[in-house]
Amino acid sequence: MSGDSRDSLTDHPAGGWLWGPWSRIGLQVAAVTAVVDQAHKWWMLLVYRIAEKGRVTVTPFLDLVFVKNTGVSYSMFDQSTYQGQIMLAAFAVVASMALWVWLARSGTGRLMAWSLGLIIGGAIGNAIDRVLIGGVADFFSLHAFGYYWYVFNIADVAIVVGVIGLLYESFIASRNGAANAG
Repeated sequence: MSGDSRDSLTDHPAGGWLWGPWSRIGLQVAAVTAVVDQAHKWWMLLVYRIAEKGRVTVTPFLDLVFVKNTGVSYSMFDQSTYQGQIMLAAFAVVASMALWVWLARSGTGRLMAWSLGLIIGGAIGNAIDRVLIGGVADFFSLHAFGYYWYVFNIADVAIVVGVIGLLYESFIASRNGAANAG
């Protein structure tokens, strides 16, 4: 046996093109995120029947309401045709594949794996909506003092949390690099 032991994940930070040391965590997080998102959406639509109820007040700052978003964030790039929805779903799949390769090739740790898994799972969850219902099903409406924020869903929350995790990891890595350089 050689003296080069590779037992820990940190001993070999880079992986192959499709599978790396942190891919398992990323895949698990992405799968759970997409399943929870889809289960919640179908429960809201088929069991709770939110579309028939209209706006439901939960708290003074949170309502439940069904909005089918045919664009991206804040309904930008609105694509009201089914072909447009397929195009946006395909873009989400391509972006998810690029994020997957990033995780496999250069995943640096658990935070990155969780963050990319959340983003991929959220993107896939919303892409499924585009294919099945012709737009993304959104339900949560935050508001205060007469101002309404955009309506969002669990996939959107996962994407935002994933981006925050990547930014945090980037900030910590750059601070550690600066501290070690000086």
